[in-house]
Amino acid sequence: MSRTTRGALMAAVVLSCLPVAGTLAHTTLEAKQAPAGSLYKAVLRVGHGCEGTATTTLRVQIPEGVVAVKPMPKAGWTLTTKEGQYAQAYDYYDEKLTKGVTEISWSGGKLADAHYDEFVFRAKLPEKPAGTVVYFPVVQECEKGVHRWIEIPEAGKTDHDYKEPAPGVTLTAKP
Repeated sequence: MSRTTRGALMAAVVLSCLPVAGTLAHTTLEAKQAPAGSLYKAVLRVGHGCEGTATTTLRVQIPEGVVAVKPMPKAGWTLTTKEGQYAQAYDYYDEKLTKGVTEISWSGGKLADAHYDEFVFRAKLPEKPAGTVVYFPVVQECEKGVHRWIEIPEAGKTDHDYKEPAPGVTLTAKP
């Protein structure tokens, strides 16, 4: 193999890895798709801290229409939730829910910049058309600095067009 061919091949390999590295740099959801109206296990993946320092707090905003939220406690972290009124009543089995969790916070822990971890909650997703993306804005606070993963793409753009995109799940048709 010639030196030129080898160099081009190595450049292609490096370039093909760049989108993956960029994706891993954000706070993301493990499952990118779920059926509309389903119970969804949201696994927020945190791959790094801020400015080389440890993550100490992770807060997630729950969007309107996402109901029956139950966060998973995490050893070494303090779990708190904020509750509020929904804009409308939502059906949840035999109940009409009018209020519920609107924000989850895990704080007091220490996730080193060099480590990776997951923060979990479950919720019922809204009954919206397939293709709708439901965004969960996240604020990641660190010993030094903060990441606000809150940017929601405008029409015609994707999360790749933003520096700190909010994690989202795309709704699919009900099975």
